[in-house]
Amino acid sequence: MEYKDYYKVLGVEKSATADEIKKAYRKLAVKYHPDKNPGNKSAEERFKEISEANEVLGDPEKRKKYDELGDNWKQYQNPGAQGGFGRGGYQQTGGGQQFYSSEDFGEAGGFSDFFESVFGRGFAGGGPTGGGARANTKRKGRDYEAEVQLSLEDAYNGTSRLMEINGEKLQMKFKGVKDAQTLKIKGKGGQGSGGGERGDIYVKVHIAPHPHFERKEDDLYCDAPVDLYTLILGGKATIHTMKGMIKIDIPPDTDNGKVFRLKSMGMPKFAKDNQFGDLYAKVKVILPKKLSEKELELFKQLAHLKQ
Repeated sequence: MEYKDYYKVLGVEKSATADEIKKAYRKLAVKYHPDKNPGNKSAEERFKEISEANEVLGDPEKRKKYDELGDNWKQYQNPGAQGGFGRGGYQQTGGGQQFYSSEDFGEAGGFSDFFESVFGRGFAGGGPTGGGARANTKRKGRDYEAEVQLSLEDAYNGTSRLMEINGEKLQMKFKGVKDAQTLKIKGKGGQGSGGGERGDIYVKVHIAPHPHFERKEDDLYCDAPVDLYTLILGGKATIHTMKGMIKIDIPPDTDNGKVFRLKSMGMPKFAKDNQFGDLYAKVKVILPKKLSEKELELFKQLAHLKQ
């Protein structure tokens, strides 16, 4: 039986953070998942190997024990351990959502002899279980992680996504959510054991960049193109908002770069009915192009008068 270098398996340094380990695992899990490589035994073995590495390095207690053992792992073999083990895997669903499950690893096969000799067959989030000693212990089910892609319009108007997890369909609504925000669905994760409650689902939101608006918290920022004559003489300018095009008043002698605040024209505030951020529109002067000889002469006269 050979020593398994789990850091090498995931392609990370021994000093890698928990987040770096998670990212490395997810990337490899997507690549080698059996659903993406049907009939490919090599990919299946690779998937099993990276899932096993994640099971150890992704758990602070197991990682600590693994780091302490090093090449002396044989001294800590635990051949008598029995029982089941929660296993890590990956599940791809439709609609742009990705679910990372800790229950699905069984489809790729069990853990290696190296793993079970060190951690035992029943080591699950708290220590090895021997001879059924903890068989009746209540344990909460595993959590799932999901990712969903939305547009800014989706987040503004509100949208829903149908998710299917372990045959159960869930309708999740999104409105006012921010990029990188994580939402929790309680009690819809993996089944518990020994009468324990179900795990949870954590959904991380990704909002695509918008060509016109920049978002900061619940406020929106945009440029407001205004022609030179309107800035000098005053008038109306058309502004692009999430509700559509609107006209605002431009006072005479308005400076280029001036920012107009449009109250409650920003994003809806998450979980707060009828509350919105603001829209900040920054004036961007539009200079006249292709002037006629008469127009150029008038500008020269104006410049002469100003001097």
